[in-house]
Amino acid sequence: MGTPNGLRPARLKVGIISAGRVGTALGVALERADHVVVACSAISNTSRRLAERRLPDTPVLPVPDVADSAELLLLTVPDVELAGLVNGLAATGCVRRGTIVVHTSGANGIGILAPLTTRGCIPLAIHPAMTFTGSDEDVARLADTCFGITAADEIGYAVAQSLVLEIGGEPFGVREDARTLYHAALAHASNHIVTVVADALDALRAALSGQELLGQELIGDGPGGLAERIIGPLARAALENTLQRGQAALTGPVARGDATAVAGHLVALGEVDSELAQGYCANSLRTAQRSHAPEEVFAVLADWSADRGRPQ
Repeated sequence: MGTPNGLRPARLKVGIISAGRVGTALGVALERADHVVVACSAISNTSRRLAERRLPDTPVLPVPDVADSAELLLLTVPDVELAGLVNGLAATGCVRRGTIVVHTSGANGIGILAPLTTRGCIPLAIHPAMTFTGSDEDVARLADTCFGITAADEIGYAVAQSLVLEIGGEPFGVREDARTLYHAALAHASNHIVTVVADALDALRAALSGQELLGQELIGDGPGGLAERIIGPLARAALENTLQRGQAALTGPVARGDATAVAGHLVALGEVDSELAQGYCANSLRTAQRSHAPEEVFAVLADWSADRGRPQ
């Protein structure tokens, strides 16, 4: 894998603070690129099991010891814990001057690392634009993942770019003041897809419940049932069409201006779950705006929303 100017960064001693899904996946990827994960911290039983499975030769140590041993220190804690961790590391002075300190928060740039930057560390924000489940697929997916990087200067960007390219990812720059918007876009694309598809599966299971299904088995709440087999190809095709064709991929009753169908959907969904119907209404409104749907569609959505607000 190529790196900027054909150069490879030095083999680094890597420390990981919080050996969770992201930290251990990156640790494995870095070791495959000939870096060495010399220590990690793990508090929960889940993190300890992940560390034992993915990084069996790496000792689990207290946070100060992990920081003191690292030339490349990965901070892979949840976003809400990052500022407190950085302040604590700076206060204890356990991070050596010249250490490359990387956090993997999508919403934060390098400003949050300022307490360590002032102590002579090299601050980097390197966010993998990928979801992590703790499965073996996490590591394999990194090779096709884009990474949003923010650094203080050209040297920092070169280091971040080299690290990402070494593990097979694709680096791209994100301005410090654009990190929140960048993160919002990714959350909208990944998290809300899960919600929409899960809602669709619930509605489909309700529609098929108790019916003769021509010998097909409708498995209840678990994956792999008939509902998943129906929704899966449709959802995958819709996603691929959107990535390839953009707005032109949009189909369905809202885009066609079929206000009668939309009204029927809202009634049927409301009989299953009023909150599910409310989500459908909100998404239909945004779809109507994007597709410049006829006023009849907007009227149906407005009337349904107004009816929900009336005392029962």
